[in-house]
Amino acid sequence: MDRIRVKLLSHTPQGARVVAAAAKVSLSRKPLGEIASMPREEVARWVWELIRRGHGSPLEHSSYTLAAEGCSRVCTHQLVRHRLASYTQQSQRYTDGYLRDAALHAAARLGLDCPGSPRRSRLALECYSKALHAAAQAAEAGEEWAVEAARLAFVFPRSPALDPQGYAASLLRAAATYYRLQAGGAHREWARYILPQSARTRIVFTMNARELLESFLPLRTCTRAQEEIRLVAWLTLRELNKADPEIFQYAGPRCVLQENRARGNPRPLTEYLQGKAAFTINYCPELVPRQGIPACLKHAAQTAAPHRETPTLTRDS
Repeated sequence: MDRIRVKLLSHTPQGARVVAAAAKVSLSRKPLGEIASMPREEVARWVWELIRRGHGSPLEHSSYTLAAEGCSRVCTHQLVRHRLASYTQQSQRYTDGYLRDAALHAAARLGLDCPGSPRRSRLALECYSKALHAAAQAAEAGEEWAVEAARLAFVFPRSPALDPQGYAASLLRAAATYYRLQAGGAHREWARYILPQSARTRIVFTMNARELLESFLPLRTCTRAQEEIRLVAWLTLRELNKADPEIFQYAGPRCVLQENRARGNPRPLTEYLQGKAAFTINYCPELVPRQGIPACLKHAAQTAAPHRETPTLTRDS
């Protein structure tokens, strides 16, 4: 899962200030101009107060658009279940994206002169299928380059029960069949039925701060979330903290959300991770007892530990 990236593309300018102003409008008699020009320290205090009170509606005034790249369709099927959001996903009907990368990688290693762009050419499609079929055989023989070819197009779950060579061979055969079907006249929209859900994709999604803070991040940064979407969630949180740390410093798994609402003094996620803030709730929403919550939280945070800063998305599949 090392090829998965998340990048913040756009967000409400001065989102934390907009949220704080909306919160203050509901309680203050001051003119709007004075409210909007509050200093940063006051912005932080108003956001803190929202977290403390569980007053979520002002958070809806700030929205964030992010791109997740290289994740599987297993992951995006989970992502789009968050209904208070907008999504645009790479179409398997109009592009073969990462699959062609795998085919060309295999062709280069096998000395096959496959065109870089198929343009619906039967010869190109047959070449891709031949390269991928040979790569599948190479993967079964333990050739690491063939496993790498499969990783370009598919996500490998981190499971001790997974045999990388056998898994790669199965994926490469499916991709080879995908191109063989098209070479035989099948439309891409029908040929894609043979592809596994682990096929890589790209998706752009937009959520407001309330959905992120109260639903997506609490559910998906938790250890109970499936590992891949948990990685996407932690990388998303990293990006959000760059934009509006006044808001998202309090974000985290459900245990953090519940603890911050139970206490009168909400604390940032980093303080829970560093042991500077103790949990007072008896159980988290997943029924982990208080004494086990810190270790569980640290384990969840380790999901994104190997991932360094997210690079700018420039690849056009």
